[in-house]
Amino acid sequence: MVFGKIDYLNLLPVHLLLKRRLRGANQALSLRAKRGVPSKINRDFRARRIDAAFISSIEGRRFKHVKLGIVAKAEVQSVLALPHSGFVPDAASATSNMLARLLGVQGRILIGDAALRYRIQGGEGVDLAQRWVARERLPFVFGLLCYHRHARVLESIEREMMRRKPRIPYYILKQVAAEKALSTSDIISYLERISYTLEPKTLSGLHRFWRLYRINRHRYM
Repeated sequence: MVFGKIDYLNLLPVHLLLKRRLRGANQALSLRAKRGVPSKINRDFRARRIDAAFISSIEGRRFKHVKLGIVAKAEVQSVLALPHSGFVPDAASATSNMLARLLGVQGRILIGDAALRYRIQGGEGVDLAQRWVARERLPFVFGLLCYHRHARVLESIEREMMRRKPRIPYYILKQVAAEKALSTSDIISYLERISYTLEPKTLSGLHRFWRLYRINRHRYM
């Protein structure tokens, strides 16, 4: 399986589970990661250079997906609009840029681990997930686990994630904390803000976003 890997903290539990599951249960299937920021993974997935990936929810509406995503039900800290006189999109993102536009939020969009570090260090900005939840009373889905191949493997990951979040060994937490210039407690606190399963209310939030996108996309193209 060629998996599109986005090296953001929010996907660490899923990547660990996927690696463990393939290593332990499928002798004929190996995992090869193709890395990139979300916008690059979107392009690689559309071109079928990768078999499966968490792709932006804007893109995910057109592809097969399991019931797993990157979900925020309140403040998320890693998708921000920083103070700025106008609107400056983040080239790494598709969904977050559109979310800011739909919410009428100005500023420089910053996503991922850089946004998380900025927020933890006391930086100011609008948390876009928090703004969406306050307005819509629904969770926001930033990405969906979509696939071209290997549906059965991904469905088994889905079932396990629905039972419980994977535990992250402490030695991995320490290693990742050093790589990301964050503390282990920062990482644990952050991951507690992320959900992965697409429950009925979460799906309502996703479909609401898709509907608003369809209505408004031509204004922003």
